[in-house]
Amino acid sequence: MNTKQFGYARVSTKDQNLDRQIKELLEQGINEREIYADKQSGKDFNRPKYQALKNVLREGDTLIIKSIDRLGRNYIEILNEWKEITKDIKANIKVLDMPLLDTTQNPETLTGTFVADLVLQILSYVAQTERDFNKKRQAEGIAIAKEKGKHLGRPKAEKPDNWNEVIKQWENGEITAVKAMELTGTTKSTFYKLLKE
Repeated sequence: MNTKQFGYARVSTKDQNLDRQIKELLEQGINEREIYADKQSGKDFNRPKYQALKNVLREGDTLIIKSIDRLGRNYIEILNEWKEITKDIKANIKVLDMPLLDTTQNPETLTGTFVADLVLQILSYVAQTERDFNKKRQAEGIAIAKEKGKHLGRPKAEKPDNWNEVIKQWENGEITAVKAMELTGTTKSTFYKLLKE
């Protein structure tokens, strides 16, 4: 059977760098063309490169990832993906940061399977807990900023100097709304938002 090694790397945002993960995957002897990488959240598995990778994985192939949280951060979904790859596709998974998570080692023995499954459950639980904790911390930070009166998001639009004069003309039917927007230098959404204030 002609088997291949594939690598998968992931970062959560477009401005994060994949180089360190890709370097480690190349050091495992993976062909650069066989490394798939996404710049997307690990909350689910709807990622284009990950899905493309799963489509090419065949029985006996090995998927190598740096750490379990690069695969994902949703506890149940990580377990489901692991099962689909190892049991349904019958491919192997090797996690570089956690040698116990390597199905190429003693895959037939009950102990090997039990240890891998146990470690996987713990690590995927930790990955999701960390994600939930980060979201909670972010929400707390936003709440504290709001309490301190800090405005988050886009700055509030302010009425231009000629606002009252132009609106009076518009209300009197002397000019159209489009002309009023032009004179005040506002977009349609800002114009109507300021009108409601």
